[in-house]
Amino acid sequence: MTKILAYRFSAFGDVAMTVPVFREFLEQNPNVQIVMVSRKMYGDLFEGIPNLVFHGIKLDDYKGVLGMRKLSKELIKAYHPNFVADLHNVIRAKILDKIFKRKGYKVFKLDKGKEEKEKLTDIWNLDKKPLRRTVERYADVFREMGFAVTLSYQLPQNNLQKSGIGFAPFAQHKGKMLPLEKSFEIARILSKHHKLYFFGGGKSETEILESWQNQILNTENLAGKLTLKEELQKISQLETMISMDSANMHLASLVGTRCVSIWASTHPFAGFLGYGQHEEDTVQVKDLTCRPCSVFGDKECYRGDYACLEEIEVQKVIDKVCKK
Repeated sequence: MTKILAYRFSAFGDVAMTVPVFREFLEQNPNVQIVMVSRKMYGDLFEGIPNLVFHGIKLDDYKGVLGMRKLSKELIKAYHPNFVADLHNVIRAKILDKIFKRKGYKVFKLDKGKEEKEKLTDIWNLDKKPLRRTVERYADVFREMGFAVTLSYQLPQNNLQKSGIGFAPFAQHKGKMLPLEKSFEIARILSKHHKLYFFGGGKSETEILESWQNQILNTENLAGKLTLKEELQKISQLETMISMDSANMHLASLVGTRCVSIWASTHPFAGFLGYGQHEEDTVQVKDLTCRPCSVFGDKECYRGDYACLEEIEVQKVIDKVCKK
């Protein structure tokens, strides 16, 4: 059996996007095994995939060049891979790449399309075109090894009785997060006809969502109360998930749940739409020529007014969620 050693250490959503690629690649190449190296906390994302071994690590145990050298020795001793797939292509991964190459391994790395993304996020570029999807970029790494893989872009099917709506109103950066007063209003309106479940993480988010639960009937705050495995299970039981351009959109994709996603300074054109999700389920202000100004939502608004967020109408989100 051919053994591929793959690694990607962050971010959570980007690691989650490797899962459908691995699943379909391994279905189409049953004589291949993938060993995925990532943060230990991400292990539940990869559970149940045949021919996939998850190797979880704590990055603090492998700092700097010496740490990467230590990690490479451990991985070689444990797995003896035929190929190495760098699905991250950042400094830490590049150090690993060089170490593996010096030891005679064939290393294939992710093409992030950096120049294309810089052009896409140039606010003076009025000719915006969709870029290659990130999942295809992951698949390209295996194609360069000589393997065939065709991505279906289908959500996994489950036979669960689905009910309720999930709402994850937070994102890591301001440019990706709807103003909280709008999210509160969305929750208030939807809760009149649907049971609503709040998702989030961290102390401040949990406190805000606890407050919302106390103010809005027919809602339940799950932030800080579930393991990743339990969160995935709960999302799999929902009719619909509402998420910013954030990890929760990708979690919904992994468990076969439709996601209405909200995009502001970022844009699906950059290639990060959830696997199997549909662009008609996105909410965005389409007539702003400055969008997208950022791939990750971490840039300050050059206009200063965050029109890409402020002009999103609450009713538009409601309509997307409730469409038949």
